[in-house]
Amino acid sequence: MSLSEVVEYTGRVPKSSEWTLAVAPMLDWSDKHCRYLHRLLSQHTRLYTEMVTTGALLHGDPRRHLRHDETEHPVALQLGGSEPADLAHCAKLGQAWGYDEINLNCGCPSDRVQRGAFGACLMNEPRLVADGVKAMRDVVDVPVTVKHRIGIDKVESYDFVRDFVGTVADAGCGVFIVHARNAWLQGLSPKENREIPPLRYELAYRLKRDFPHLVISVNGGIKTNAQIAAHLQQVDGVMVGREAYYNPWLLTTWDEAFYDAAPSTITHDEVEAAMVAYMEREAVEDGTPWYAIARHMLGLRHGQRGARRWRQVWSNHKLKPLPPREVWAMARAVYEEDNRLPTE
Repeated sequence: MSLSEVVEYTGRVPKSSEWTLAVAPMLDWSDKHCRYLHRLLSQHTRLYTEMVTTGALLHGDPRRHLRHDETEHPVALQLGGSEPADLAHCAKLGQAWGYDEINLNCGCPSDRVQRGAFGACLMNEPRLVADGVKAMRDVVDVPVTVKHRIGIDKVESYDFVRDFVGTVADAGCGVFIVHARNAWLQGLSPKENREIPPLRYELAYRLKRDFPHLVISVNGGIKTNAQIAAHLQQVDGVMVGREAYYNPWLLTTWDEAFYDAAPSTITHDEVEAAMVAYMEREAVEDGTPWYAIARHMLGLRHGQRGARRWRQVWSNHKLKPLPPREVWAMARAVYEEDNRLPTE
């Protein structure tokens, strides 16, 4: 969808902001290699790390979790934790490593996160969240934001999420990313929590009406530019998750459609070449095997003829000992072969 098509669909030019479009923090997916790919596809979309726990930074290797490529900006660090002092320490680390935003996870429903007393269960403790936000804001200059759900378990009252946002906003948080589903803390897996609780975008819209001075972004089940444009009629931003991962080429349309930038001219081949060069550089600089990077680009040719066999080459475990440039040549060969075959 181009800018003119968005205007035709919505009746207005989208008003872009720092949070107009973002790719969601996705555990085990949105690492630095995934973000490098996404930045090749969109220059303006905001990128988020996967959730990094305060414990991992306090007791582990900060470099492993915080290292990122300079091209990723704007990029936000998402923290998982509940102790204000720990959050403040880790927020300072995040700013020192150059992140443009510190985001607090109040939306993850997994058992592991619940055992750590953070994630979605924090919505039951808005005062604690407010204390954490204040502690972080006291020690960093970058924005401190919160990503949360619209409710917990079977609590579907708007008052619950309104009071949560109001309490945390009083502590100085100005940006709320609203996953428009409840989080069921018992009985559903994290995957089921992304699919079974019904989407209720109208609660996010209502938050924007009740708190017009806040930046409200909506997340959950968003897959198309038409859906993005419709949401931007009601709120300030849209965060896209799995669609951005499985169909990353969608990002190449966003700068023109939602930031009034020039149309993207990058080609699939150019992106693939850039990723291979990145694989080679990461192998030298950090010892990263190419297949740890290639897994993130398997959706790059989504919907194209020859994509299946191309993916099979890049995901073939038997090819792991080969250098990435050889694997790239093999993938390109089968893709070109499929595209030389006559159509049925």
